[in-house]
Amino acid sequence: MGSANHNSGESGEWQIMNFQPMPLLKRAAPFDDPDWIYELKMDGFRALAIVEHGRAQLLSRNGHPFASFSELGKQIAVALPNVRAVIDGEICSLDRRGKPQFKNLLFHRGNPPCFFAFDLLTCDGKDLRTELAGTGLRSAEIYRVH
Repeated sequence: MGSANHNSGESGEWQIMNFQPMPLLKRAAPFDDPDWIYELKMDGFRALAIVEHGRAQLLSRNGHPFASFSELGKQIAVALPNVRAVIDGEICSLDRRGKPQFKNLLFHRGNPPCFFAFDLLTCDGKDLRTELAGTGLRSAEIYRVH
């Protein structure tokens, strides 16, 4: 597995990083625009979940494996056993009230980490980034992964 660009070849392995988590855009003030979808800042680590052949790996925005969250990768793989996908999201640790706690995540304490999926970038060989370009829709609005 390793990185996030599928080579479409016989091996089915992921190659050199070609995906990046969507960058955050800072604005001076809030605004309302139907062409924008807002995401809450979850106060965790932005990550790509690379899911293939019953395995999943979490990669940082620089393409480095989050080895300390390998158990979370296994849970994602169990939840998506027959899917080949790249999912943009965030690794978080939630307290008892469901509020993200970055220090708990950083020091591996409290509740086990979870993964919030923001965007489905590819699914079963289909690049959803190009398919959705210019539509104003997000992948989560079109594809639902069970």
